Amino acid sequence: MFAILKKELWSYFGNWSAWMIIAAFSLITTLFLFFFENDSNIFDIGLASLQSYFVLVPWLLMFIIPALSMKTFAEEQQTGTLNWLFSQPLRISDLVSGKFFSVWIVGILCLIPSLIYLYTVYVLGVPEGNIDLGMTFGSYFGLIILIAAFAGVGILASSLSQNQIMAYLLGVFMCFIMYFGIEQLASYKLLGGADFILQNIGFYQHFMGFTRGLIDFKDVAYFVFVIGLTLALSNHFINKKK
Repeated sequence: MFAILKKELWSYFGNWSAWMIIAAFSLITTLFLFFFENDSNIFDIGLASLQSYFVLVPWLLMFIIPALSMKTFAEEQQTGTLNWLFSQPLRISDLVSGKFFSVWIVGILCLIPSLIYLYTVYVLGVPEGNIDLGMTFGSYFGLIILIAAFAGVGILASSLSQNQIMAYLLGVFMCFIMYFGIEQLASYKLLGGADFILQNIGFYQHFMGFTRGLIDFKDVAYFVFVIGLTLALSNHFINKKK
């Protein structure tokens, strides 16, 4: 697994793709938080809080994580290197895990520049330091585990596709459905009491729990289950390509 992880990380950072994605992610969040007039602008909100950042970022990750994961298996199939990997003394589960962790790590690195925002908001608070750090760090934990869930979904999409464009589009669609689509459908109250069950199938409600500073075991267990399920399905579909 570690050999695959090292290979994948080198492929991201060796050709500057990861650096460009991290830079683009940081630029977009900076513009929305400090410059553009919108509901996420910290100066317009007038509160020493990064709450708007934690609302904005999942929408960006919905497009960025599939961009990272689309190449994991779709590119291997396009170039024919997947058959070469099958010939190596390597378990499919190690192959899937190595690629998953590489996407997860790059996704987490996208969050690192936001520590500058945290410091800025901390200093701008009246009095200085007037920020709910419990809620902030709970939200960061939520983002880290949400990135893992998006990465799992993206890996699954790549394992189902034979070219990168289809893998990306399918990944974005699946992430959108899991994060917002199910939540929106449940809000229409079409299923009566079953709406609550439907609501808890999606990512949104579980992630919102973290943004309130609550690290609930049920929410953590939910995301661990989703990640495990997506990786198990990816493992199954890659095995079928042997």
